[in-house]
Amino acid sequence: MNKYIFITGGVCSSLGKGVAASSLGALLEGRGFNVRMVKCDPYINVDAGTMSPYQHGEVYVTDDGAETDLDLGNYARFTSGHLSRVNSITTGQVYDSVIRKEREGRYLGRCVQVIPHITDEIKARILAAAREDADTDVVIIEIGGTVGDIESIPFLEAARQLIHESGKINALSVHLTLIPEVSGGELKTKPTQHSVKAMQEQGIQPDVLICRAPVMLDETTRRKIALFTNMESGAVFTSYNVDTTIYEIPLVFFDQKLDQVVLKKLGVESRHANLKPWYSMMESFQSRKGKVRIGIVGKYMDLHDSYKSVYEALFHAGLACAVEVDLVKIDSSRLEETDHIDAVLKRGTAEVSGVDGILVPGGFGQRGINGMVKAAAWARTNKIPYFGICLGMQIMVIDWSRNVLGWEDADSTEFNQDTKHPVISLLETQVNVKDYGGTMRLGGSESVLEPETRVFSAYGDKVISERHRHRYEFSNKYRGEMTESGLRLTAFTPDGSLVECVEWPDHPWGLGVQFHPEFKSKPTAAAPLFRDFIAAVRDKKQPAD
Repeated sequence: MNKYIFITGGVCSSLGKGVAASSLGALLEGRGFNVRMVKCDPYINVDAGTMSPYQHGEVYVTDDGAETDLDLGNYARFTSGHLSRVNSITTGQVYDSVIRKEREGRYLGRCVQVIPHITDEIKARILAAAREDADTDVVIIEIGGTVGDIESIPFLEAARQLIHESGKINALSVHLTLIPEVSGGELKTKPTQHSVKAMQEQGIQPDVLICRAPVMLDETTRRKIALFTNMESGAVFTSYNVDTTIYEIPLVFFDQKLDQVVLKKLGVESRHANLKPWYSMMESFQSRKGKVRIGIVGKYMDLHDSYKSVYEALFHAGLACAVEVDLVKIDSSRLEETDHIDAVLKRGTAEVSGVDGILVPGGFGQRGINGMVKAAAWARTNKIPYFGICLGMQIMVIDWSRNVLGWEDADSTEFNQDTKHPVISLLETQVNVKDYGGTMRLGGSESVLEPETRVFSAYGDKVISERHRHRYEFSNKYRGEMTESGLRLTAFTPDGSLVECVEWPDHPWGLGVQFHPEFKSKPTAAAPLFRDFIAAVRDKKQPAD
């Protein structure tokens, strides 16, 4: 029988349930257990694909093309368990499935209700995720939202039922709460007491409590919390503010013996812990020397989570290259409004620091596009390392068309349907698509790399697999003219029908890819293109330093 761990949160949102769940998964993997991670999202959207990055953050894409919550990105960075669409469960999926079954008459005329039909569907999806890999030992299920939210109630009830049906030895509840600090530095435990009470009202007595606090809780405080929440004092842990990186959290929990307590409560004999990769990663963090400034020229700069995987991949690359990566966030719309881009990007202003490299990430819609083209042209002409991802590659092509080939109106048909030079155009498979959810080119697919290119040097293999999320591509109509003018086309789909990578000639490092390499980057294994991009920035900057 699989073991189940339900991760819930209380008091307020954004406490770090995803990081806590991922860290626990990392610890259990370090002890030799096979772990599967599942995210239950209370929103009625079927998936995260149609939600604004400003509201929900980035959309994380799995190999099988699922558009999921960004917490699956945390799972991927902290753990090695396979992630697919079954690892992401939403209220929208659940209700859609139940309603379809009702329309098909599969409930035999019964009145369809939240209990048992909705909760049964939730349980079935959790069990399906557990069964997808026969070698799974532990399933960690994170329930989104905060206890007390009406949207989360069906998921909490499903968790209560699974804990009851599996038995306490096979399923347990881990609850994450907040210990706020008030004036004078006093820590207040009352919000945590109320949060656990709310869980008890749902029929769930937490087995383990993780308290999000500014500092490590002392023994007296832990005992007080345990007394008022009906818990063992040894089952109260602290997730305190670290001044290093979130990737230290597994080691913070390990020092407190969180994994040992969890395994004991699940009746599992503890194994030797191998956390060498995490300690090595922290050694790399401490040994970084120097700093490089990377200008992120994007559309969704007001919310950090909008480009979460990109920022994390840059951090990973910094670890691999032994340098600190300083992120300089630049709203591309601002660049459209200035005629002095060199002052903004190179020398810096009161608002924006000067940058050593430029990265243009993915995005949709016309706003800020010309600002991105300006940034690409500046990086190309000033020999500044440039990395374009998805839209960022398309921006490279538009810049080249306008400023090298002289096609002033060159554009993507996403932004200008009437352009005489549609160098980026809609995929043929997208022409008649009317529904927007889950209909793009999504998920993992292979690319064939040209030899003696930067992309080949990064991966070291002729054939690679990366994940995609887009509707528009390099227009094959212009392949000949682009190549003749010097732009290098350096990766293609296996049948040669689509361009997957372009590179600038005679440039320190100017490269764009249609796929999203950030989704596979880990703190212990940086994505190859991010690693080589940061290495190029570092090597170009060092002589000046």
